[in-house]
Amino acid sequence: VPERRSAAAELGQQPFRADQLSRHYFGRLTDDPADMTDLPAGARGALAGALLPRLLTAERELSCDQGQTVKTLWRAFDGVYIESVLMRYPGRVTMCVSSQAGCGMACPFCATGQAGLTRNLSAAEIVTQVVAGARALARGEVAGGPGRVSNIVFMGMGEPLANYAQVLRAVRAMTDPVPGGLGISRRSVTVSTVGLVPAIGRLAAEGLPVRLAVSLHAPDDGLRDELVPVNQRWKVAEVLDAAWAYAAATGRRGSIEYALIRDVNDQPSR
Repeated sequence: VPERRSAAAELGQQPFRADQLSRHYFGRLTDDPADMTDLPAGARGALAGALLPRLLTAERELSCDQGQTVKTLWRAFDGVYIESVLMRYPGRVTMCVSSQAGCGMACPFCATGQAGLTRNLSAAEIVTQVVAGARALARGEVAGGPGRVSNIVFMGMGEPLANYAQVLRAVRAMTDPVPGGLGISRRSVTVSTVGLVPAIGRLAAEGLPVRLAVSLHAPDDGLRDELVPVNQRWKVAEVLDAAWAYAAATGRRGSIEYALIRDVNDQPSR
């Protein structure tokens, strides 16, 4: 918020204009200057252009589940592509967001991991994915009628804890109350990781009651070294110890993600 106020002041506007702009973006889910009738007509365009630039452009949408699941392919300002998914269930709507363009974790069964890492996403690019979903829901553009985003999972493209600072800023913007953010409950946010142990410990110390999900995929080091190459640095026992410590520090139950791969990790012993 201080950064937004400083940006408004640099444009020769009163700092509180940034709060008004934020209220439109996070509260009313609009970035159209024409909607911002409480701002001076002559300043709307400049303020919106400076503080709300177009970061992502929807290139393609795919839907299923009678239109209640919608995947969007986004093109960023520099031409990189990312995806987000809106998933509507009875009683809740979950947004699955990307935190990186590509991924550097190189898991062999994951298409994103095999593509390699292009770059980290900014906090604003991450939040934009959620705002777009929230806007579509508010306008009744998603099957099932008007609604709101209730849950967020960092399970799209990228390893969230490898883009730690920007992911943390995004979580705060998603969960701070309007006009600071979208006002989504922190307890409804899940951060997924392949097991970056130091970052798990760092997140535990932040005092944010978000849920942690560990992409395990194999319970033994022999196979996990192959399926999740970062396991060669931090072994299964270390990852699970970090996850238990996170649960103890935050009071939030952790979860384990496991992609069953026929004849690879689906044996009864595993």
